[in-house]
Amino acid sequence: MSDSASVTARRLTAAALAAGALVSVVTLPASAADHARPHGPKVKISALQYDSPGREDRSNRSLNNEWVDLTNTTRDAVNLNGWTLKDDHGRTYTFHHYRLAPRATVRVHSGEGRDTRKDLFQDRRNYVWDNDRGTATLRNDHNRLVDDFSWGRHQGGGHQGGHQGGGHGGGHQARR
Repeated sequence: MSDSASVTARRLTAAALAAGALVSVVTLPASAADHARPHGPKVKISALQYDSPGREDRSNRSLNNEWVDLTNTTRDAVNLNGWTLKDDHGRTYTFHHYRLAPRATVRVHSGEGRDTRKDLFQDRRNYVWDNDRGTATLRNDHNRLVDDFSWGRHQGGGHQGGHQGGGHGGGHQARR
């Protein structure tokens, strides 16, 4: 075989190997995408009592009748440390040292109280959620949107991308 033919054969072999490697690299992500990937924690705002029933007199009892339920829909506990629950006005509750058990719900009250596994308290002396409209936003410890929950009419063409709660119990409580 001549030197010229040998060089050509080596080039063809190298090109074929490079093309094969390229095809395998390109197809790898596609095949990996076919398999279900586990998603991050699945915590949702499952209900919200945005209008405290009865007379709104700013008593601790009335404040604690305004609440948000968060539900863990997975079989694994979710560490909520550093997560936030925020209203449209920027009032923010930050979770500290709390793990939400698998398939469990925790109720976050606006007023003062002693935290338990099922009830957490924002320790506020004023109402958080607006009675006519609003959005509750849940973010994780990396400030990524986990869920949001809206009720009432929103100005500017409606709510952007969230879930709207329907009226339940006179339009004061929204559930999913």
